[in-house]
Amino acid sequence: DEFLSSPPRKTVRFGGTLTDILLKYEKGETTDFELLKHQLSDPDIKDAQIINWLHEFRASVAYLTKEFEQLVSILLKLPWLRRSREVVEEYLGFLGNLVSAQTVHLRPCLRMIVSQFVPPRITIREDDVDISDSDDDDENLSENFNTCHRALQTVARYVPSTPQFLMPILVENFPFINKSERTLECYVHNLLRVTVYLPSLRLQILELIIEKLLKLDVSTPQQDIEDAEETANNSGSEEKSTEEGLFDMEEDEERKGDKVVSSSSERMAHPLAERLDILMTILFSYVKDVCHVNGKLDTNNTKDLYRDLVSVFDKLILPTHASCHVQYFMFYICSFKLGLAEAFLDHLWKKLHDPNNPSVIRQTAGSYIGSFLARAKFIPVVTVKACLDLLVNWMHKYIDNQDTGANAYCDVALHGPFYSTCQAVFYTLIFRHKQLLDGNLRKGLSYLQSLNFERIVMCQLNPLKICIPSVVNLFAAITRKYQLVFCYTIIERNNRQFIPVVRSGTGGDLVQTCTNPLDSFFPFDPYMLKRSKKTIDPYYQFWEELSAEDLENLKKPIKRGTSEDEDDDFLKGETPQNDGVVGIAPNSYESNTRSPVSSIGSPPDCYVPYPQ
Repeated sequence: DEFLSSPPRKTVRFGGTLTDILLKYEKGETTDFELLKHQLSDPDIKDAQIINWLHEFRASVAYLTKEFEQLVSILLKLPWLRRSREVVEEYLGFLGNLVSAQTVHLRPCLRMIVSQFVPPRITIREDDVDISDSDDDDENLSENFNTCHRALQTVARYVPSTPQFLMPILVENFPFINKSERTLECYVHNLLRVTVYLPSLRLQILELIIEKLLKLDVSTPQQDIEDAEETANNSGSEEKSTEEGLFDMEEDEERKGDKVVSSSSERMAHPLAERLDILMTILFSYVKDVCHVNGKLDTNNTKDLYRDLVSVFDKLILPTHASCHVQYFMFYICSFKLGLAEAFLDHLWKKLHDPNNPSVIRQTAGSYIGSFLARAKFIPVVTVKACLDLLVNWMHKYIDNQDTGANAYCDVALHGPFYSTCQAVFYTLIFRHKQLLDGNLRKGLSYLQSLNFERIVMCQLNPLKICIPSVVNLFAAITRKYQLVFCYTIIERNNRQFIPVVRSGTGGDLVQTCTNPLDSFFPFDPYMLKRSKKTIDPYYQFWEELSAEDLENLKKPIKRGTSEDEDDDFLKGETPQNDGVVGIAPNSYESNTRSPVSSIGSPPDCYVPYPQ
């Protein structure tokens, strides 16, 4: 019965040997050649037939010149990956023979292999209408990827110039960011695997991946992520918001095959943030795996990867304003060894104080130094002090050179790097002052007094006018408490000088005061992606909310005429409305400069009333 019901095996061959067919074609006899193409294109072709054909092709690769490009194209479309082990091995042998004998076919071979780096798409049709287009949950997907990498290694072994031909193909095949999470995850994972056996491509591949991650990151501001999370929490875990649906056109909603996706509680409500979270998790895992051999840190591997990542940081991250998450790959690798963190700080310092660098790059380097010193738990106090010494000495020298000249006035365009350095120092002091004073208060105070903040604050360049108010207010409170410098007279004078800006909108005119003229941001503000933040949190210094006792300690005598309501506002950590700070201009990336209240782990806009 089984014999009768099973179709006969297709073993019929036409036209003699392959060599004969190819030679006839060259003479203009195309009948057998067309039959050959038809047989190879047969969707029902059997394993035995594929093996027979491949065996003959392996022996005849010398004839497969550019003239037979169409035939080679059909061979490269053979469904070899999902066949028996014998077919796979024969196909790998054929690929090796083909590229070594006819390098003209190298690019098509590489394109075929790279096209297999993502799960195949399955389209389900009903009445000639596509009703589903989703990733194939093939249980053999991992094994197929392994085979693809074997194929790529085979080709690279026979053709040493493979890397230079491969890189443009990897770039052009990178999936669009609105493709499914699974597609992006598989492609990035496979790209990183390529760097293991083709190390010459590592820098270029890291650049490619991080460039794509940056596009995702800047398309997903922190405020949007928070709003999406809040909406999801309010509407319940089962309901899907309309906005998420708009972004999710190509996404297969509930998927069991994801390697990174685990419980629904870990999913990001914002669909682009979800993709970024998955890809950042993969990048962090890669960094860890490359740097550790058998669970121990490998110094040489780590140094090599650090150099590549710093190169990518300089080229892509530093010139990008207000990215929220991608820059954390530098934070993470620096956590492995103090020497790396110090090297990174030294690298940023060189960027900052080099007058040949564009001002915007110098200012951003200052933001990175301040944020890194404040947030990196693994940086000891001794390193913080060394950096403060370096920065403050430079600031004093800058004041020496500028404070009496023709440019001795407050101007961001002229003195941007100086103001950025001031803000970095103030921000670092806000986060680290307790550690700097810990143990020996007298010694700690002596050190802080030696930094001579009074001269910096009182200079003609007036940094308190330019730095972000939330930083200035906390710096003023802390330095007042330890009697390092009295800032309030200057702050009050600066607030009177703020020029309101009238902006016209659909709802009428809006009066605003620009409180972030530096257009600065804190690159290591709290990390918000749920899965990948687990990698960062152990090394991250969160902002410790001020207790009632801390507030009482920072609070100074309140001016006469200050109402009881304002006192209450202050105790709640809120900013009274008459403090001269109306808001941040729209182009100042408010969500990055002043972390919203819902961002646990950032200092609020703390207002400390001016003493009498």
